[in-house]
Amino acid sequence: MRLVLVAGATEVAAVEGISAAGAHPALMRHTPSADAEILTYGAPVAAPDGTTHPTPVSPEGCPTPAVMTRAAREVLGFDATVVDAGLAAPTGAPVVPLGAEPGRDVRAPEAVPDADGIFDRARRLGRSLPGPLVLAETIPGGTTTALGTLTALGYDAGVSSSLPENPLELKREVVASGLDASGLEPGDAADDPLLAVRAMGDPVLAGVAGLAVGALDSGTEVVLGGGTQMLAAAAVCRAFADGPLELATTSFVADSTPDLRGACAALDLDPTITDPGFTDEHVATRHYLAGVGKEGVGMGGALALAAERGALPAVRDRIRIVYDRLLAGAGADAGEDAPAPGATDAGTDDGR
Repeated sequence: MRLVLVAGATEVAAVEGISAAGAHPALMRHTPSADAEILTYGAPVAAPDGTTHPTPVSPEGCPTPAVMTRAAREVLGFDATVVDAGLAAPTGAPVVPLGAEPGRDVRAPEAVPDADGIFDRARRLGRSLPGPLVLAETIPGGTTTALGTLTALGYDAGVSSSLPENPLELKREVVASGLDASGLEPGDAADDPLLAVRAMGDPVLAGVAGLAVGALDSGTEVVLGGGTQMLAAAAVCRAFADGPLELATTSFVADSTPDLRGACAALDLDPTITDPGFTDEHVATRHYLAGVGKEGVGMGGALALAAERGALPAVRDRIRIVYDRLLAGAGADAGEDAPAPGATDAGTDDGR
């Protein structure tokens, strides 16, 4: 299995109260870059100026889901590729560039002017990657752009949130303003899905959809590893390809999203919902039980693979180790002693 993390940014994340993907708004632009480094190296390697701990956390202190995906990678040893689909801050991780700029605010006339080009370049990349593939995303504000894209396409589907209380009314207000700025009504882009992305989406969404279509073009197995943002990616994908698609997400998303299974059925998605069995005994998992975070950075796809291989207990042990390595005073060099991907000694007590 290869996990492909599509990383980018959108100005929508700057809307106050719309995302928890960073301790405060000024740091959100760094979150996708740090997520890519955590997935690749086990720790951030390029801390934003003036920060002590470059690991992304929510305002409540919830760690990025990259911690969970990295833990699964250390136990299971799967390959990972990072795709730059409009990063707003440099990353130390090796990336495959899609030539994308960060997304604009959807309340501008065009949120992603080069949506067609990003999609086409991602489609070519998807055709060339060996599979099976788990496609993942990291983009603060992405559930709002997903809602905007789904609305422009005519889907009445809910979206999740990284916050304990989903600010859905705020998201709907932003989407309504965006549709007005683009001269669209709900459903106007039903026959032109890339118009929906240009007007209301983000560059990561264009990248994930293009990768999925390209992989399906070449007969590669594709799993959309993520939450409700992947519903929007699937809606775009379905205009170009009708091959088998799976959505692998967490029970945190399923429990907080009305009729997630119905939305999957409408898009011919086979849902796999994994309960990771978290407890409140450790801060790394306690916040997820309180409704923060829920998904991202391929967490649902990685946990589904761990469940399939009977490795969820080992991954839970490793999550504590990765978290302590990153956030218990270790700093930017925390990952130097991390086991290489493929190590299976998750029961050791290094870092706990």
